[in-house]
Amino acid sequence: MKCPFCGFDDTQVKDSRPLEESSVIKRRRLCPNCGGRFTTFERIGIREIQVIKRNGQIRPFDSNKLFRSIEVATRKRPIVAEQIEQLVSNIAKKLEKYGEGEVESKIIGQLVLEELAKLDEVAYVRYASVYKDFSKASDFGHFIAKIKVGNEKTED
Repeated sequence: MKCPFCGFDDTQVKDSRPLEESSVIKRRRLCPNCGGRFTTFERIGIREIQVIKRNGQIRPFDSNKLFRSIEVATRKRPIVAEQIEQLVSNIAKKLEKYGEGEVESKIIGQLVLEELAKLDEVAYVRYASVYKDFSKASDFGHFIAKIKVGNEKTED
């Protein structure tokens, strides 16, 4: 594994542990060149999932890109990297179960919203603001009002 700090190609694994019923392995690594420490996550890749973007382009599904986008939505929230990794893993499993080689990006966005709604309301609204392309402050108000109405219905 390449060091993200100095680019050295041969880093050392210091600790490994399985996560999520052993479908993901978390590895703590050390770079002997610069002394940098970082964590990687290794998962089984069943098949290559292709994402159909809004503009029609087709790109391979990238769980790292999904992780980073969720990380932005959860910034400064009481959420740790392992929770985000679990969320990404749940989404990847759902995509693999669809049985389709190609998935529209809006389906992935919807899955992220469903998972974030369970995890953190603020992160959920942040992600929705980008996913649903909010253009003005009132868009936030309308979205939050819908959340409140939905919560009131489930409390009855």
